[in-house]
Amino acid sequence: MDLKFGENNLIPAISQDYLTGEVLIFAYMSRESYDMTVETGYVHYFSRSRNAIWKKGETSGNVQKVRSILYDCDCDALLITVMQEGPACHTGKKNCFYRAINGEPLQGNFIDKLCAVIKNRRENPADGSYTNYLFDKGIDKILKKIGEESAEVIIAAKNADKSELVYEISDLIYHLCVLMDEKGVSWEEINKELHSRSVT
Repeated sequence: MDLKFGENNLIPAISQDYLTGEVLIFAYMSRESYDMTVETGYVHYFSRSRNAIWKKGETSGNVQKVRSILYDCDCDALLITVMQEGPACHTGKKNCFYRAINGEPLQGNFIDKLCAVIKNRRENPADGSYTNYLFDKGIDKILKKIGEESAEVIIAAKNADKSELVYEISDLIYHLCVLMDEKGVSWEEINKELHSRSVT
């Protein structure tokens, strides 16, 4: 593999969320920032405006941990899958592509947002929060709710109202996310397990 660094010895680099496939950032890398990315496991870009290397999240804490680095058929562009900490864009948005010329911007994976809210509720309890109520009651209450919601999904599936089924599945997923947070299970682990299975 012989990467082609073009004008000003830079190569375009796109970062993509490892779990959701969401495109996060389009930027450039120099040979040195590329080497630093490979060596450290954290994405380093090259700022053309500042003429300097910068580690993504160095000041904000919103780092990008590398999961894979791919290159295109012409060896002149990189696609980097990452575990993104916090928002990727300096504006506070999840990604840099939040404005649309036509159509609508991608909404991203809402489950990630849901899990972030659940984690925040556990770490920073809020008065009247149902999520905190579940955490306070403990694992038995959480499991009881999962049993109840599973039964309601079954009942809804037997009925003709699709919107009811969507509603009940959403309830079940929410309670599963609470259980996962309680037991320290991540969606990354679920994703790995599903990828490891042979679907026939």
